[in-house]
Parts: sequence; C-alpha cells; structure tokens
Amino acid sequence: MAPSPHPTSGNGFADAFVARVLDDALASGARIYGICGLQGSGKSTLAAQVTARAQARGIRTATVSLDDFYLDRDARAALARDVHPLLATRGPPGTHDLALACATLDALRAGAEVALPRFDKIADARLPRGDWPCVEGARLTIFEGWCLGTPAEDDAALAEPVNGLERNEDRDGVWRRHCNRALARDYPRLWRRIDRLLFLRPPGFDIVPEWRWQQERALQAAQPRRRAMSRAEVERFVQHYERVSRQALRTLPTIAQWTVGLSADRVPNVAP
Repeated sequence: MAPSPHPTSGNGFADAFVARVLDDALASGARIYGICGLQGSGKSTLAAQVTARAQARGIRTATVSLDDFYLDRDARAALARDVHPLLATRGPPGTHDLALACATLDALRAGAEVALPRFDKIADARLPRGDWPCVEGARLTIFEGWCLGTPAEDDAALAEPVNGLERNEDRDGVWRRHCNRALARDYPRLWRRIDRLLFLRPPGFDIVPEWRWQQERALQAAQPRRRAMSRAEVERFVQHYERVSRQALRTLPTIAQWTVGLSADRVPNVAP
C-alpha cells in the first residue's frame, strides 16, 4: 500500500509527498526552488522536510524564507509615518529588504559561502549577523514565502476595498496602491531568481484565517514567552494579506510550474 499523502499533526507532510517535491526540484535542475503557499498552508514545514530529505541523501541544501528578509520594526515605522500607518505591519509587499534577498539568492546560486539572514519575530528585528547560519557550496536552495511569484494587479482593481481593513483603515487606497506599486516595480527581480515554483493552492482564501489561527496556537505552544494574538487579532491580521492572496489564487496556477491543491486539512491532491 502506498504511503498516505495526508499530513500528520506535528509531523508535517507524508514522506511520499516530500519525496515527490524533492524529485521535482532535482529533475528540473533548479538551483533555487520556490515553494509558495498562503498563510498557514504548511510551506515552511514542507521546505524544512524537503531540505532534511535532501541532506539525508548527501545533497547540500539551504533553506531561506521570504520572512527572513522583513524590514526591521524601525524601518517599517518610518514607512508608517511617511507613507501609511498600515505599513507598520510586516509581510505585505513593500516591507521586505529586496536587495538583501537578491544578494543572498545570488550567492547561494553561485555556491559561495553565504550567511543566511534570520528574522526574530518576537523581537521584530533581524538577528545580528553573527547569529546567521552559514552555508557554502549549496547545490539546492529551497526558498519559501506566502506570495512568491505573484504579479501586481491592474490599478482599476484597487478602487474597491476587499475587506473591512481596507474599507476602514485605507479609505483613500494609499496603502494598497503603495503595496501594489512595490509588487509591480520591485518584486519581479526577486521572482526571476526562482528557477521553479511550486504553488500550494488552498481551497480558497476563506480557509486562511482558520489555518492562521491554528498556526498561532502552535506558535504560542512552542514559544510560551511570545505574546499570542487573539482570534479577533488573527482575523484582522490576515486582512493585511487578503488582496495579494486573492491575486495569487487567481494568477499563480498559470505562473507556477507545479500547482498542488490542498484540502481544508492540508491534504495534497496529487496522483499516486
């Protein structure tokens, strides 16, 4: 009997699916393999599992996340002051250090010795450079993130708010237009560094708040000193990502080289 494709609580995705993702990366010849998944989809878990499996096979592999390239709190506070208050929240387009991200991926592609940035979400700041792990001679890099490869929307699509956050806190559209301009102008150079992209597609955006709530509870259990968000805070938080997430759902199935549907329980829909 073939192994179940179902992810197991606390253990991530089943070995059969992890092996298939690694085989896809190796068969494609990718040096930078992207895994895109909306919040709570399991992309970070899958990236870690694929990396562990590759290393067990003697393949030197590095893992980086789009989250590792967040701007520090002070930099985002300046954006919040000068552009729009919602830019204080990390994650949406315009809140990443793209020069550092591109330089890191370029060094990894070249097999050079490189320190991998790491972001401390509790301190809301990048770890000191001396605490970054170093790798050299990576044959494969797994790069995961919630919006990898997602293109900007047409300006006309920005006129109407998609949720209460936009309706009540971005009434004039300054924030969403700033994020969309960044996505159009700045992020394609990062996306071009991805050789092959896997999109973990959820049933729809409506499952994301529940997934993010599950993730919040797991994070709090693993990091007791971390201040947990309430359910209401999680609901508000995911609204920062809704517009670009919906754009990803519309566009990535025709952009990503491989799209795998996930059930509400994060079961990959792949043929045996």
